[in-house]
Amino acid sequence: MLQSDLTALWLTIKLAFITAVLLLVFCIPVAYKLAGYNGKFKPFLEALIAMPLVLPPTLLGFYLLVLFSPDHAFGQFWFWLTGTQLAFSFQGVVIGSLFYSLPFVMQPLVAGFKHINQTYNEAAIALGLSPFKRFVHLIIPLLKPSIGSAFALGFAHTLGEFGLVLMIGGNIQGQTQVVSIALYDHVESLNYTAAHQLSLILLAISFGCLVLLFKFNKSIVGVKQ
Repeated sequence: MLQSDLTALWLTIKLAFITAVLLLVFCIPVAYKLAGYNGKFKPFLEALIAMPLVLPPTLLGFYLLVLFSPDHAFGQFWFWLTGTQLAFSFQGVVIGSLFYSLPFVMQPLVAGFKHINQTYNEAAIALGLSPFKRFVHLIIPLLKPSIGSAFALGFAHTLGEFGLVLMIGGNIQGQTQVVSIALYDHVESLNYTAAHQLSLILLAISFGCLVLLFKFNKSIVGVKQ
């Protein structure tokens, strides 16, 4: 395997891991609030979160590229803050991936919070535990299967990114060239041997993520029963 392919593979795994972890940190408290919210704005919030499911990745990537541009206020602010630009950078690809994989992490968590047996929560309230202690010591442990499922989905979904990464990050070896883009390059140059190698590795990793996902889903069913 080419050194550039190994670099692309490492960059892809790094991107998927960072995206999944950051989304968990953001989504767990938001999903907790959303699961218990039944106000009139709930359908709009749910639709906003689910938008990446129906939007073409290139469309989302285009508007994020405009947002990250040095000509835009947000891009200018980022450059002032860090001294680097977001467009065509790994940081920009990470931010784009957060939007792209958001519903795949948020939805399992919301479902998990909805199915937690409220009897445990009521007992904790009766024992005088504060909301923070109930959340950390009771709800989060009960939510472990859903957290595992959300992480596996977010990780696996980010692994296969192509259009959004290409639009935001371009195709820069060692910086923004992920496996899907490297695979496309090999096919375009008729290097099918390298393309097969990358494809098999990506298939193996994706299959492993799905096995973990179904394992956690089985655990969730056990918790509900």
